[in-house]
Amino acid sequence: MSWDWQFYCNDTATGEAVAGCFGPGGKEQTYLQWMLNAWGWTLSVSLLALLLALVVGSLIGIARTAPNKWLARFGEAWTELFRNIPLLVQVFLWYHVLPALFPVLRDALPPSVLVVCALGFFTSARIGEQVKAGIQTLPRGQRYAGLAVGMTLPQTYRFVLLPMAFRIVIPPLTSESMNIVKNSAVAFAVRIPELAQFAQQASEETSHFEEIFIPVTLLYFVSAFAINRVAKFVEARVRIPGSGGGK
Repeated sequence: MSWDWQFYCNDTATGEAVAGCFGPGGKEQTYLQWMLNAWGWTLSVSLLALLLALVVGSLIGIARTAPNKWLARFGEAWTELFRNIPLLVQVFLWYHVLPALFPVLRDALPPSVLVVCALGFFTSARIGEQVKAGIQTLPRGQRYAGLAVGMTLPQTYRFVLLPMAFRIVIPPLTSESMNIVKNSAVAFAVRIPELAQFAQQASEETSHFEEIFIPVTLLYFVSAFAINRVAKFVEARVRIPGSGGGK
């Protein structure tokens, strides 16, 4: 089997070789530039969705452990709704159905933002479950102690419960963060120009399936592994002495 990697330096429109593999002015002209641009889209969608998932998921986890039954029920309903609908279905709902029902979404938000919302809210249900578990792992006395010294309930969550809970759930949060990078591939279904969409279209145009899917696979691995290393660094920095496996 002989592989031909030279096609990455070819112009995507004409198929002619481009010196240096990069078109003039940094424009997307070669397959290499196309792949790098698609990687940028993958990282952008993944990181924005991760930020949204962490914020919303934390709020949902807090709501599910709050003494207010209506907040707890809302958190439960949110989790069951977004956890039990397949991600691809949610992407289609955000991309096709909601803009049709609410035209302001179509006019105000670009398609990539809608995909970020779908991916972020889907993951927020899973993160909310983990934050809830982290809070419930803590001894009840910590909540009562915070209230006993005059803290309000929000202050008790902010200064007593959440700092400890987040330390506990960093490992599962790491897994969810890595999953977001992999799940971002569903964006190809609505024509977001990310890595999976590049791989599908470029392989059909060039018939270089191995030469395209091997680098794309490596880029997904590098992206997810980088998140893993950052999370491991954070975990080591915030680990409570004497807990877990660290010293």
